[in-house]
Amino acid sequence: MLKSNFNQNWKFVKGCIPSLMTLKMYGKEADDISLPHDAMIHETPCETTKNGGATGFYPGGIYTYFKTFVAPEEWKDKTVTLEFEGVYEKAMVYLNGALITTNSYGYSNFYASLDRYLQYGQENELKVVADNSAEQNSRWYTGSGIYRNVNLFVGELIQIPVDGVHATTINVEKDFAVVEFVTTVVNQTRKKEKLQVQIEMSDEDGNVIRGVTHLTAFGNSENQIRQEIVIKNPKLWNCDTPHLYKCQVSIFSEKKVWDTNEFLYGIRRITLDSVYGLRINGESVKLRGTCVHHDNGILGAATYREAEYRKCKLLKQAGFNSVRSAHHPAAKDFLDACDKYGILVMDELCDMWTIHKNDHDYAFSFLNEWKNIVDKMIQKDYNHPSVIMYSIGNEIQEVGTERGAEINRTICNYIKEKDRTRYTTNGINGLNAAGAKMYPIMQDLAPLFKKDAENSETNDSSGSNAINSFMQLMEGEVGDAFAKHPLMTEVLQESCEAMDIIGLNYLTGRHLLDTELYPNKCVLGTETFPADIARLWSVVKKSNQVLGDFTWSGYDYLGEAGCGIFYYDEKTNFGSYFPDRLAYIGDIDLTGYRRPISYLREIVYGMRKEPYIAVERVDRSGMKHSKTPWMLKDNIASWTWEGYEGKSAMVDVYSADEEVELFINGKSLGKKPAGEKVGYVSTFECKYEPGEVTAISYNQGKESSSCQLKTAGTARGVKVDVSQEVMIKGTEELVFIQLSLVDKDGLEVLTEEKEIKVVAEGNVQILAVGNADPQTTTSYDSHCWKTYHGKLLLVAKAGELLGESVIHIVMDDNIIKDVSIKVIDSESSF
Repeated sequence: MLKSNFNQNWKFVKGCIPSLMTLKMYGKEADDISLPHDAMIHETPCETTKNGGATGFYPGGIYTYFKTFVAPEEWKDKTVTLEFEGVYEKAMVYLNGALITTNSYGYSNFYASLDRYLQYGQENELKVVADNSAEQNSRWYTGSGIYRNVNLFVGELIQIPVDGVHATTINVEKDFAVVEFVTTVVNQTRKKEKLQVQIEMSDEDGNVIRGVTHLTAFGNSENQIRQEIVIKNPKLWNCDTPHLYKCQVSIFSEKKVWDTNEFLYGIRRITLDSVYGLRINGESVKLRGTCVHHDNGILGAATYREAEYRKCKLLKQAGFNSVRSAHHPAAKDFLDACDKYGILVMDELCDMWTIHKNDHDYAFSFLNEWKNIVDKMIQKDYNHPSVIMYSIGNEIQEVGTERGAEINRTICNYIKEKDRTRYTTNGINGLNAAGAKMYPIMQDLAPLFKKDAENSETNDSSGSNAINSFMQLMEGEVGDAFAKHPLMTEVLQESCEAMDIIGLNYLTGRHLLDTELYPNKCVLGTETFPADIARLWSVVKKSNQVLGDFTWSGYDYLGEAGCGIFYYDEKTNFGSYFPDRLAYIGDIDLTGYRRPISYLREIVYGMRKEPYIAVERVDRSGMKHSKTPWMLKDNIASWTWEGYEGKSAMVDVYSADEEVELFINGKSLGKKPAGEKVGYVSTFECKYEPGEVTAISYNQGKESSSCQLKTAGTARGVKVDVSQEVMIKGTEELVFIQLSLVDKDGLEVLTEEKEIKVVAEGNVQILAVGNADPQTTTSYDSHCWKTYHGKLLLVAKAGELLGESVIHIVMDDNIIKDVSIKVIDSESSF
């Protein structure tokens, strides 16, 4: 079918409106927008919203989208279908006043046939109502409205349906590979037709491989055609060299070409066993993974292609080779980006089954809908080489019960019926799964709790202490004892046996135990503490059965506000404190800046040789703050602390070498052990004095490498990092402009705060501006922002006119930088 973009020329109204004609009756005016569009990010955060910190205090609502278009007369003998890649939360789609479809799961793509109610040769009114008014329905920021792409498919009556081609690599040898194509061909005419189905695969060098199969398609029939294509000396897809072939599947007769389906495909074979673990094309791979939510930071949940590609590129540069889509099916654009950059994907079904985590979540519908959302997820994912496994749930509360084990087994088996090429797992959290067994487990662990309390610096009964007691069950000696408890083994047994990979959230103590209990299975840390990476990776390296680790989280996100904020005012994490907006828990912050823990992780992975210096905030030296296992330290890579000369400074050096030595202005503070034996972190206490701090690492007494921080001066300008300088008019193409404060010598200034105003001149629209401050009160629609850690991000989009445009960067009432963007023309589709 002919696919075209349907994102342009929509109208948007807050509330549920019958039609465009009745707008004035409701006292409303429609906004002209293009998709994708997140209505929630344009709302004003509200302290009283029931969503609270879960969505960063953004409220929900009901929103109506309209689009008018003329259906050409030639469509009369064709099929016309719309694909909605994502509408949150509940969607109702109308054409010319008639309801044509609904969708209740906001993360699934769905299709709407327009054929029955189309008016040919005249104007049609399409209406979509997006209802996200039921608060709360999620534990994180969801966005609202049509936040992903809408695509139009126009097809002949003899056609390949949408998602009608499945490609599978069935063999990979040293000098050849075999790919099987299963193509569905539908003949909706009453006549028999003699057809040919042709496969073309072309690599990056233009080499083409073809195969043709003949088909007699009787009237009103549906046929499946299986074809094998042999590729000699194939370019294989893996994390390091993610080669992609362009595949074109065509059906034609003597009279015409009826349909063509095109997609990119990576040739790769994945295998899993308890001897070698996970292998891609015969090579063992450890999963250096992260969990990621679906929002795009200052853009909200709007799924722009460039935003998804940028996110994946930054994750790959930070050392990750795999992602878990938490906790819902990933967007198509995100999977395309993972294919391109060689990032492996665990695509996840949902966050709950039959027991609510929020009053209005999907638990009410799950039993009736799970097959539908599984089918949609598999159809979406099937041709993506990046997708290697499906997670059927996250921290499901009933998974440790007999009924939960039955549901777990049923879903795993159903997935295997639909897709034999990938593996199943489930992110099991012991605190959720223990259920009625929790009380006897706690009784057995009481002596360990008492021991920890005696060793604790405080012994109060405050909320903070209660939170810390809860966290003890997920870390340290108590956490390991909890994870390994025989009753925990008992409640998890049946569910663990049903899935291909035993997925464990915050149960590190079980990883090696489960390799003994289930010698034929592999184990995976599906969600783990970022601050525990050194210990976690040592466990991963001990056994081939332990496949890897997925940290929470590699990229900061909206909602779940405050779980990683360092509170210095006696607040506790996982509360709901306005105006907290971000989780503040990512290796990479909301602007794309890598925080120190990201470099520690890269060193632990063995991917960075040079040491790295991180300084605990000197302006908060000695102050007590909140702390959870998700938080490492409140530190940044800065040796600029004006006004704090002589104050105590804690300097961490991250290194994989045997020893590190720290110098301040050339004076040595001595050597300390480094590397795996000390968790890759060596800490030096000193007095802050401006100048230079240098770390040198040693192996066998010989200098290995070094790292240095210098004191910066006053911020005088900005360094600009532009993702691209040319855009195509009228598209969803974006340019990301990252600003960093610098002094007169070009040194970055992380500890100074400056207000920056962004002014667009010409044919460029500023979509969003923002920083990584987790407690900001400024709207991302504002063009005037303060820097945070010296950084600011702005995102712009091309308009409808050609030519040069300029974005002025204004600081201290002066234009300090101009960013030029060129808008060019290109052929556009409907």
